[in-house]
Amino acid sequence: MAGRFSFSNFFGVGDDQLDDQPVQPSQAAPQASTNQAANTRTAPKVVPMQGGKSVNSKIALFEPKIYSDVKEIASQLLKNQAVIVNFDHVDDQMARRIVDFLTGTVYAINGEIERIGDEIFLCIPENYEVSGSTTSQFNPNSL
Repeated sequence: MAGRFSFSNFFGVGDDQLDDQPVQPSQAAPQASTNQAANTRTAPKVVPMQGGKSVNSKIALFEPKIYSDVKEIASQLLKNQAVIVNFDHVDDQMARRIVDFLTGTVYAINGEIERIGDEIFLCIPENYEVSGSTTSQFNPNSL
């Protein structure tokens, strides 16, 4: 029937072509398994929304008596813990030296240092946020 022209053969709906090409069942089976594999790969993943923040955040309180106590304060800051430092037990010159050291430490970890009282400072690492402000006047002669 190769010499005969028909519209059904021209458009590919002729009966002759259906009989000439047998359907191979081995081709249909891999497509089904490929579709199943594609469905399992596109499944959404659940991710917790904590954002890396520590749930057990701590604030350490220090009352340094000598300059070498600043090492322990700095190590707490490097562990991403907030620190409150009370300078009641040191003189003003020693307190200034400690505040200078802590200012450098806080700068290195992208944190902040704030004065929250006459002789009390709050040092916080990067993952903390302080809201509010103090309304009391600080003694300008101390620290």
